[in-house]
Amino acid sequence: MNTIANFGKKVIFTLSLSMLATAGASLVHAQQLSQDKHAQADNTVDSAFLHTKKIRAGLLDIGYAEVGPKTGKPVILLHGWPYDIHSFEKSAELLAAKGYWVLVPYLRGYGTTTFISPKAVRNGQQSAVALDIIAFMDALKIDKAVVGGFDWGARTADIMAALWPERVSALVAVSGYLIGSPKTNEIPLPPAAEFLWWYQYYFSTERGYKGYKAHTAAFNKLIWKTASPKWSFDEETYQRSAKSFENPDHVAIVIHNYRWRLGLAPGEKQYDELEAKLAKSPDITVPTVTLEGDANGAAFPLPENYASKYKGKYKHHNLMGGIGHNLPQEAPKEFADAIIEADSLSK
Repeated sequence: MNTIANFGKKVIFTLSLSMLATAGASLVHAQQLSQDKHAQADNTVDSAFLHTKKIRAGLLDIGYAEVGPKTGKPVILLHGWPYDIHSFEKSAELLAAKGYWVLVPYLRGYGTTTFISPKAVRNGQQSAVALDIIAFMDALKIDKAVVGGFDWGARTADIMAALWPERVSALVAVSGYLIGSPKTNEIPLPPAAEFLWWYQYYFSTERGYKGYKAHTAAFNKLIWKTASPKWSFDEETYQRSAKSFENPDHVAIVIHNYRWRLGLAPGEKQYDELEAKLAKSPDITVPTVTLEGDANGAAFPLPENYASKYKGKYKHHNLMGGIGHNLPQEAPKEFADAIIEADSLSK
C-alpha cells in the first residue's frame, strides 16, 4: 500500500510538473505575443506622438516624435503657439509613407521638452528658439533637412533658412516671412490689425500673466477657435495638445516671447549678434513653398508683401475650404504635399 501510494504521489507530482511546464510555456508564448503586438503598436504614428523620445540638445532635453525610415531624407516640422506636435500627426504619417524621416520636436516650454539647468533663463526670443532646433539637428547628427512650420514654427524655420542656409535644404512656411524685431514692432499697425493682437497686449500686463497662468487651457482653446473659426475640432483633439501646455516653463516662455517682441522684456546678450542680423530682415535663398489658409483668423502678412524676401526657387499656395491658422492639422495632405514640393524644388 505504501509503495503504491508513494508511486501514485510520484505520478501526480510528475504530472503536476508537466502541467506547470506546459502552462508556463503557454504563458511565455502569450507574453511574447503580447510584446510583439506592443512592439507593432509602438511602430504606429499614434504611438510615436504619444510616447515621444528625448535627446539632449544645447540648453534642452528635447522631446520629439519620430516616424518614417531613418534612411529617408530628414524633415523637421515645427509647431506654434498655442499648439503642439499633434498639429503634424497626419502630415507626418503621409510623409513617412513617402519614405521621409520625419522629426517633430516640442518647442521650449511645451510637452516633454525641458531645460537642463534650473538656472537657465526661460527665454522665448526668436533666435533662441531657432538655435534650439539647430542644436537638435546637431544632436541627431543631421547635417541638412527640409524644415517646415507655422506660427512660431514658421518664424523659426524662416530664421534657420536665413541664418544657416547650409542646414536647410528646403523650407515650408505657413504665412510666409515672419522674421521681426522689437524695433520693427514699434511701428503701429492699422486698428483692425492691432485688434487681432489683443492677447499680445494682455500678456504685457501683470494681470495678463496671472490670467494666462490661471486659465492656460481655456485661454488657448479660445485662441484655437478665433484663429481657426471654421475648424470644427472636438474636445479630444484639443485635449491631446492641451497636455503640452502643462509644461512647467510654458507660461514663462509664452509671456517672455510676446513681451520681448514689444521691447518690454530683455533678451539675452548671447543672442544679440543673431538678433542684429534678423533686424535687417535678411533674404532667404533656399527653395521655399509658402501657404495661407482662406479662413485664418489670426494676424498674418499678405503673400504679395513677403514674396520678394524669398530669392531662391519659390511657390505660394492659397488653400481654400475654410482653412484657418493651424493649417497643418486642418489641411494635412496639402501641408505634406508642400513639403514634397519644396523638396522637389531643391533638386
